[in-house]
Amino acid sequence: MKMKKIINGQRQRRQWRVRKAMHGTSARPRLCVQRTLKHVGCQLIDDDAGRTLVSASTRDKTVRDQVKSGDNCEAASVIGKVIAERALAAGITKACFDRGASRFHGRVAALATAAREGGLQF
Repeated sequence: MKMKKIINGQRQRRQWRVRKAMHGTSARPRLCVQRTLKHVGCQLIDDDAGRTLVSASTRDKTVRDQVKSGDNCEAASVIGKVIAERALAAGITKACFDRGASRFHGRVAALATAAREGGLQF
């Protein structure tokens, strides 16, 4: 139990360290990535207003039929493309990338690359 508390504390400090440097506005919202063992999701968040502008996840019904499994890089790249096209439809072209406590590799990097290819600028 003690080791679990230590690991959770380290994860929380990493998340604070990453998020300390960024703040989402309506002109440049924060692209927040959530990565679980089975799914990947992301949101464009306006921190000034405290609301989510656009979101996409492997749990969405429109995305669920495009991906076979939500826990791989293929699914993350599909989510990146979906969030980019939804953001462009909402009039958002720039965002700041918030990886949270996750490292920038694997599914997180695949999502970011696909979002950049879709037209979002970080």
